Amino acid sequence: MGTDIRALGYLRIETTDLPAWRTYVLDVLGMTEAEGTTDTLLNVRIDDRVHRFQFVAGSRDRLLAAGFEVASARALKEAAAVLEATGHAVKPGDDETLADRRVQGLIHCTDPSGNPLEIYWGQAQDHSPLAAPYGNRFVTGTASGEPLGLGHVVLPAPDTETTLDFYENLLGFQLRDSMKLPPAAVPTGRPGRDPYRMHFLSPNRRHHSLGLYPGALPPGIVHFMVELATLDDVGYCLDRMNAAGIPIASTLGRHSNDHMVSFYAQGPGGFQVEYGWDGLVVDPATWTAKEITADSFWGHQWSA
Repeated sequence: MGTDIRALGYLRIETTDLPAWRTYVLDVLGMTEAEGTTDTLLNVRIDDRVHRFQFVAGSRDRLLAAGFEVASARALKEAAAVLEATGHAVKPGDDETLADRRVQGLIHCTDPSGNPLEIYWGQAQDHSPLAAPYGNRFVTGTASGEPLGLGHVVLPAPDTETTLDFYENLLGFQLRDSMKLPPAAVPTGRPGRDPYRMHFLSPNRRHHSLGLYPGALPPGIVHFMVELATLDDVGYCLDRMNAAGIPIASTLGRHSNDHMVSFYAQGPGGFQVEYGWDGLVVDPATWTAKEITADSFWGHQWSA
């Protein structure tokens, strides 16, 4: 069993402060406003896709959907059949949804921890130059054209084992590694567990497109990561963060699992953004899952 998911394609985020996100992603992260933006919707480009992020004005700060891409209409139909056969409710996207996401087909579902997902195919491209404001370039694929997707997202998964099984054995993600966390690091985890386990998975060659945090978090998202083409891209953004007075949640460091050199900053929605460079690209055919015993080789000093 398994579906033919290729990549994390987009994120949809509801926000109580759309102007703050506009400043954050355009002026600080160096992303580009995309077609379809209105007073209540900010579409954001980082590559040749028509958008990779949608920030929707609303009454809450929360993840509306993590969008995962499949290759074709047939693959989407097969994914829906697999989900329905295993007791997971599936809702087809209506015409308004397809037009908003700029995709040719889409289904809605949730994972066992209640995280909202959209599985889709056929997203439109924007063939105009990206014109990133600082000349920065985002990494969403390999030099040979293999998709790596938007980056990665870490989702809360208090029902950790069932949620891991959903992504690994139902959706076909490959488990790349896991890490034990003490109870103090998971204050919203299910009681009585010691240790908890955090898991990292991917449907493609990016070390991980998805992280599962074994606790609850009100926004429904722990952080998202975007990868940049150069270390200077990361350094310049860190300077912009400091100049804007945005709290840095974790100093620059290199992770032990995906080898990403990155920092974390607080976002306007009560969760964090990771901005990184030099992430590990793996060969799924030869990869073996491991347990990492430290978050980073160096750096990543977390603020209190």
